[in-house]
Parts: sequence; structure tokens; C-alpha cells
Amino acid sequence: MYQSIAWYATLFLVFLIALAFSFVYGESRKLKEYGPIQEKGYKIRKFYFLGLLAIMGFASAISLSKLPYHDQHVQAKENGKVVDVTGLQFVWELSNENFVVGEPIQFRVTSKDVTHGFGLYDEKLHLIAQTQAMPDYTNTVFITFEKPGTYKIMCLEYCSTGHHVMIKDIIVKPKGGK
Repeated sequence: MYQSIAWYATLFLVFLIALAFSFVYGESRKLKEYGPIQEKGYKIRKFYFLGLLAIMGFASAISLSKLPYHDQHVQAKENGKVVDVTGLQFVWELSNENFVVGEPIQFRVTSKDVTHGFGLYDEKLHLIAQTQAMPDYTNTVFITFEKPGTYKIMCLEYCSTGHHVMIKDIIVKPKGGK
């Protein structure tokens, strides 16, 4: 939905720019005094800029308000389980593999050898979280699983010939544990 809105908004703005250029081109063929034209142009430019600023500010506020990361970050940091994840050719090692629906989790992701891409996928293989796994550096991913099932951790960064087998299944149990 957002991609369609962005596409149509872009087309509309490109149309407005093309319209402005065609107007300027048409007016440039007429010989007129430059002073009044310049004054009118500055007024138009000011309103165009303010309008564009308002549209982009509104679009940014709407799109950024839909990001889920802040709430998960705060919840997982305060009372979540910390899981250390280490990537190495061609496996993922987790310090804890017991996950329950609704439990905030803080994945601390690093690597022992080369750069890997930590991608967390749901059962339909939709990417739900990602970060880089780099040697001598730890990135953090916050997630709260909302549905039980088998999730996959896959490498998103080509790390050598066995990259395609770098997959780890994790099982998220429903509340109550069965």
C-alpha cells in the first residue's frame, strides 16, 4: 500500500516539475522586463518549497509512526531475555534456544570469522528482523514473537561456498510451553 502511494505521489510531483519547466520554457521565449519576473518567481518558489516541505514532513511522520522497532527495543531491554548469537561458517550458535510467545528477546549478534547477515524469518519466510554479524562487533536485534511456530535464521551475506546451508531453525512455543 505504501509503495503504491509513494509511486503515485512521485508521479504527481514529477508531473508538477515537468509542468513548471514547460511553463518556464514557454515564458522564456517572450521578451519581458526581468525584475517583475524575478519577483514573481521568488514568490512561487517560496510557496512551492513550503508546500513540498509540508508534504514531505507529513509523509515522513505517517511512515515513521508505523515502525514497530521502538516499542520492542524498550520492552526487550527492560525485561527481556538476552540471547547471544554467533555466526561462523556455516552455522549459527545460540546461547539459548528456548523461546515463548510474548517474551521480549534481545539477540546480541556477532561473528567469529567473516561478515554474515543475520536474517530472522517467520514460517512463511517473511523477513521479520535483520542485522549484520561482524567479527569483533556486536549488533543487537529486539523481537517479541507473537505466534508460535518454527522460525528460521538465515545468512543474508554471501560468506563462501557453504552460505546456502547456513540456516538455523528455532521453535517458538505458545505460552504455557506445549
